[in-house]
Amino acid sequence: MDLQCVQRILDSFERWLGRDLVPRTGSTAEQADRLFRAPFVVVSHGVEPDPILCYGNALALQLWEMDAATFCRTPSRETAEPLHRDERARLLQATTLHGYVNNYQGIRISRTGKRFMIQGAIVWNVVTHSGKYHGQAATFSDYQPVDVK
Repeated sequence: MDLQCVQRILDSFERWLGRDLVPRTGSTAEQADRLFRAPFVVVSHGVEPDPILCYGNALALQLWEMDAATFCRTPSRETAEPLHRDERARLLQATTLHGYVNNYQGIRISRTGKRFMIQGAIVWNVVTHSGKYHGQAATFSDYQPVDVK
């Protein structure tokens, strides 16, 4: 696990939202473990032209049905069906412009094709202390399966 990546995710969340995502006590390794085991989803992607996922906590890996190695090779656009990718792109553009977006909802899809609706998500820009852009992250705890009819 890349401790610098985790610290950027945590620091950026606090920067934009004014509160901690998880308690920031203990070492960076303890904070990383706390984030990985959190009872809510946390995901992040990098700055590539077609951004690649670079972090998923245990609940994210379970939800998207991937191991960490597979997850961190996956283009983040593949977390949404092609039908929903334009809406996802608009979300990411709004996040880039405003620093974060609160209370987002949308449909996502797992590696095996299971669809789920996320609600109440927070999406934020991941930046260094000097403001250098490193990608985006999201967190949510409200998700429900979507029946295919």
